[in-house]
Amino acid sequence: MLIFAVETSCDETSICIINKDKKILSHITNSQREHIKFGGVVPELASRSHLQILQKISKDALIEANIDIKEIDVFCATCGPGLIGGLLVGSTFAKSLALGLNKPFVPINHLEGHLLSPTFNNSIQYPYVVFLLTGGHTQIYLINSINDYELLGETLDDAIGEAFDKVAKLLKLPYPGGPEIEKKAKNGDSEKFKLPHPLQKKINLNFSFSGIKTAVNLIVKNNNNINDVFKANLAASFQRTVTQIIEKKLELTIKHLKKRGIIISQISLVGGVAANKYIYNRIDKVSKKYKCLLIMPPQYMLSDNAAMIGWACINKYSKKQISDLHFKANPRLTINDTLL
Repeated sequence: MLIFAVETSCDETSICIINKDKKILSHITNSQREHIKFGGVVPELASRSHLQILQKISKDALIEANIDIKEIDVFCATCGPGLIGGLLVGSTFAKSLALGLNKPFVPINHLEGHLLSPTFNNSIQYPYVVFLLTGGHTQIYLINSINDYELLGETLDDAIGEAFDKVAKLLKLPYPGGPEIEKKAKNGDSEKFKLPHPLQKKINLNFSFSGIKTAVNLIVKNNNNINDVFKANLAASFQRTVTQIIEKKLELTIKHLKKRGIIISQISLVGGVAANKYIYNRIDKVSKKYKCLLIMPPQYMLSDNAAMIGWACINKYSKKQISDLHFKANPRLTINDTLL
């Protein structure tokens, strides 16, 4: 069974052709560069780019996979959450192919794509905990099984990836900000600036990052010497602070679940921010402290990509051959919204 998957929820345009045995025949992801000069994603530009890029990379993907499009058994696409323009472009593109070839179309939840990505390359012991760390979401989930997800906590304002991007912009670092902050932080003093820990006294599993961004903004405005040393120190201090917040939330999560009689042995970081090595190493230490194994999806499944969308399709729908050409893209889709 061959799956043709499309991901266009933000500024990555991605197509993957994958079979039910987890063999990826082709996987092409195009990161839109036109947003760099704006320091963030411009939704209208993203939509137009998706439309142009999809037509090209779909042909490239078929050539790379060495198959004819008629051989595809199931078409799927991200239908939410995300930017509505991108979701409409990607889902309409995949629906049109499915309709023209009289094949099933399966709508996929972008969040679920991330949550199931660790199951691609790991032996899973249910239940396990996932920290979803992206530009649009910061959430903690308890994964009881496929189709059974419990949201334990989430950000009340900015997502962690958004905070990285905004701090990078304040420091006049290139977009996307995450990799730039991590690079600068390597040469910085992480204790140079004391930044706030929002919700520090709250014993819950929610996050807040806007206060940290505001503190960084004030430090930048009150400093007349914005040189490389200053940038490195502030980047390191910011990265350390947000990591400490994740560490605390992880410890609270484990204790919270233990009180409920739920013992976990695996923890996973998913999403683009999970590629940060500093965060990974610190969370790995906390996981070992509680005798948990930190598991990760393949590197290419961390940022937005079609491989995780195809894998979610295989896990959830392909065997059932359920199709829904009439599903409407939903930018505010949640993990428990019914797709089919």
